[in-house]
Amino acid sequence: MTAPPPLAMLAELTHRCPLSCPYCSNPLELDKRSDELDTGTWVRVFEEAAAIGVIHLHLSGGEPGARRDLADLVRGAAGAGLYTNLITSGIGLDRPRLEAIAEAGLDHVQLSIQDVDEAAADRVAGLAGSHRRKRDFARMVGEIGLPLTINCVIHRENVARAGDMVHEAVSMGARRVEVAHAQYYGWGLQNRAALMPDREDALAAGETVERLRAELVGTIVIDYVPPDHFARFPKPCVNGWGRQSLNITPRGRVLPCHAAESIPGLEFWNVAEHSLADVWQNSPAFNAFRGTDWMQEPCRSCARKEVDFGGCRCQAMALAGDPRATDPVCSYSPLHHLVREITGGTHEGEGWTPRGREQRAKDEPIPLPVS
Repeated sequence: MTAPPPLAMLAELTHRCPLSCPYCSNPLELDKRSDELDTGTWVRVFEEAAAIGVIHLHLSGGEPGARRDLADLVRGAAGAGLYTNLITSGIGLDRPRLEAIAEAGLDHVQLSIQDVDEAAADRVAGLAGSHRRKRDFARMVGEIGLPLTINCVIHRENVARAGDMVHEAVSMGARRVEVAHAQYYGWGLQNRAALMPDREDALAAGETVERLRAELVGTIVIDYVPPDHFARFPKPCVNGWGRQSLNITPRGRVLPCHAAESIPGLEFWNVAEHSLADVWQNSPAFNAFRGTDWMQEPCRSCARKEVDFGGCRCQAMALAGDPRATDPVCSYSPLHHLVREITGGTHEGEGWTPRGREQRAKDEPIPLPVS
């Protein structure tokens, strides 16, 4: 089938990161610095992306500030006519670098925060002083004149402070805040037992955020990503597999979604060997779950099959062991009991495994800006 043009692309420039957040959705086996695409290849990919219809480019990682050529990459993307959004921890980007990136054509900054309490935020991030640095970075973004979005990942330890994080985003000068419950892929899946909040706490957080959305109209835009495991229906993952977006890993593998490599047996093409247009239309991985022909029952005959597209393929793999199964989050799924089993118990006292410490030590260290 001929796929419509993609609208957005996530460029994972590197897996290097100064933080070790336990909910990180990057793969457990991180790409090495020596395997990362070079500047010229990335710029060529940006041009190919624009040529096939991509409008919005997210520059992500790991921490994209670990790339010393970040300003050159932004310049190349802007030259291709792409709207550029830098997704960053704010660690490792001092003012001269941020100004250089802005002058290169950056359109928007998306900054992650882990909590409003400094000690709690630093513990989750795995880096002392990280939250203070994030506040300083947000101030720099505003002074330079770039629009700012704050991203807050919600889990058991901070779920009671979801509303406080919205107010923190306002105080940081953000125009938009995304309050998103943890997604259980990669390290997030590894640490799910320690991260998942109780149902009552998750629902209360949602009610708080919805109340603030009404109260803060005109002050900040609030996007809320509810917790999958407490929903009646699954999220329309990436708005349908291979329909609107694509991801590129640091080493150049092109994925239909961020966690697609968790599905065994898929064949992913690399931008070093195929043009992006060829990948988008012809890659076996992209065509594996396009449309609805791949669906099993009850999805195949469900009126929602082109609403939520059967849910998340990676979540079906993680929970049911079958990427073609109806996402067990769905209340119609014959495997919905698997979700009830996960959410039915309590997990008091269980700790998490910090993400990426061992690999990060092997990579080039990321210098921190002097306060």
